[in-house]
Amino acid sequence: MRLILQIAAALLAVVLCWQMIVWVMAPPRFILPGPLTVIATLVEEQHYLLTNAAITLVEIILGLIFGALAGIVTALLVCAVPGFRRIVWPLMLVLQALPVFAIAPLLVLWFGFGLASKVVMASLIIFFPVASAFADGLQRTNQDLLDAAALTQASPLATLFLVRVPSALPALGSGLRVAAVFAPMGAVIGEWVGSSRGLGFVMLQANARMQTDTLFAALIILATLTIVLRFLVDALARRLTPWARET
Repeated sequence: MRLILQIAAALLAVVLCWQMIVWVMAPPRFILPGPLTVIATLVEEQHYLLTNAAITLVEIILGLIFGALAGIVTALLVCAVPGFRRIVWPLMLVLQALPVFAIAPLLVLWFGFGLASKVVMASLIIFFPVASAFADGLQRTNQDLLDAAALTQASPLATLFLVRVPSALPALGSGLRVAAVFAPMGAVIGEWVGSSRGLGFVMLQANARMQTDTLFAALIILATLTIVLRFLVDALARRLTPWARET
């Protein structure tokens, strides 16, 4: 509750500063509309905005699911299969180093202008932070726990799933929190490159027509989706690791 109040106070301060700039400088509406104008646009165009927001939300959720699953499986293979890290990790670093705008046109070319290319884009952006955080957590398992498992003559597979994985769940939670913030960016970038619907499409159309109030309204909806998704993932991570105390 305290964090929610802090976020609300920060947003209120931003809105007040925004309104003061509009009152004092009086910029043209197509350059900087006031917050009241943007709120009016949100109400007037709510069906159009929410319909496209629902499409983007589906892309975000699917990308988060598939990207997280791919990251988890990759981290498990890195820990369980000797030599897998030396082969796969450099490829992952190269993929992560490539600008997302350089990959997006190829994904649209390969998977089309529909849902698939946006989901793949979001999955790729989500994949690395999840895989990196979870693999690091698996590798940093407390040595005393590993020694205790060895005394019981547990198999490497049993040690992985009964000792390493539970110990690494807090690290996985951290990776998922980061992924929840990046997931909307992947979906919107895919829509910018090629799409006929979604919040990214709304932004492009509004920018081309100099409808800055609609552009701001779409940004507000996207930011709201991101914040809500971040809180949901945080709640899930806390439920999965009730023993982990965060500082």
